[in-house]
Amino acid sequence: MLGSFNLSRTMSIPPPLLPGTLIDGRPATLGVLGGGQLGRMFVHAAQAMGYETAVLDPDPQSPAGRVSQHFIQADYRDGAGLAELARRAHAISTEFENVPADSLAQLAGTRPVAPAAAAVAIAQDRSAEKAHFARCAGAGGVAPAAHATITSEAELAAVPATLLPGILKTARLGYDGKGQARVATRAELAAAWQSMGCVPCVLEQRLPLALECSVIVARGRDGQAVSLPVQRNLHRDGILAVTEVHEGNLPPALASQAQAATIKIANQLDYVGVLCVEYFVLEGGALVVNEMAPRPHNSGHYSLDACDVSQFELQVRTLAGLPLRAPRQHSPAIMLNLLGDLWFDAAGRPRTPPWDALLQLPGAHLHLYGKTEARRGRKMGHLTFTGASTEAVRASARQAAALLGMEAIG
Repeated sequence: MLGSFNLSRTMSIPPPLLPGTLIDGRPATLGVLGGGQLGRMFVHAAQAMGYETAVLDPDPQSPAGRVSQHFIQADYRDGAGLAELARRAHAISTEFENVPADSLAQLAGTRPVAPAAAAVAIAQDRSAEKAHFARCAGAGGVAPAAHATITSEAELAAVPATLLPGILKTARLGYDGKGQARVATRAELAAAWQSMGCVPCVLEQRLPLALECSVIVARGRDGQAVSLPVQRNLHRDGILAVTEVHEGNLPPALASQAQAATIKIANQLDYVGVLCVEYFVLEGGALVVNEMAPRPHNSGHYSLDACDVSQFELQVRTLAGLPLRAPRQHSPAIMLNLLGDLWFDAAGRPRTPPWDALLQLPGAHLHLYGKTEARRGRKMGHLTFTGASTEAVRASARQAAALLGMEAIG
């Protein structure tokens, strides 16, 4: 259930938090709730621009906490920890959508916070998210798939037959394919809902997908918005595996439609920060909005190496109130996600991936996230290839996939 967060913003725009300055005798500091890889890359971007950083995370070995000037080990609801973060940081962001929205609201009482609690609360609840997408579609945006919310036996029984076959998703806490089940009949739907503990869910009609894509936008407090190029994504077992960003990865008209729809979604939220919206492209060419993430996104990691402004620098700029300019992609790019499976051989024995051979490939950029333990399905890093042409980039990415024992790239 959503808290009583108001989307309307009546606060005046604070002055920019300039890098390298002193505020009350302390260096300008940007804070982040969450210490994972997205927080780590945000910290690197902020530090490169001259800010100090503060990270709050319960894990003493969090990837972001280990590289930040200030680290607060605390639960995301811990009042003392939140107060310490507000004391250390002059503005605060988040690196994942499941941080408690009320913690963001508490921090916003004393510090600029972006994104706002109200926007994060909508992204945390699929029912609220679908309702927001539907409102935007009514104003000329892109519609979500046909769906129904299930919170009771009565709503389960009232599901229209047209939604089957479908995909049942928990309304909260689902990501990377978790909290989802494919269902073809009413009996399968009922069994899946029972297996999920009868928690609130959303049933989406299964669609004939041709491909998936995503758009990352950054929007400032003044309403200015810029977009990264549209990313074409390939998922395997519900987890992003490959992202391609180059000329011809999508029809230009479709890419423009996705970018315009994403900016509309951000504007309707009065969003401040970096926002990623994921889309389905159907076999007939129609665009359907799927979900949003109120933060930088795995599919935007290529921007670190292929654009003159990365998604993490955009996050810094929106949080600090600095000017936004449209990122320029200077190289075609293909990104491979590196999951913990690659740290084990076929017999399950630990191994080190062949980094030396991979780094010999033209255009290779390796990013490891500083995680101390590899586990199957865990995101350990990514490998981006850039080059003078899409063909050259694809050749290197194919060689890398072969060296790693990954499925072949098309």
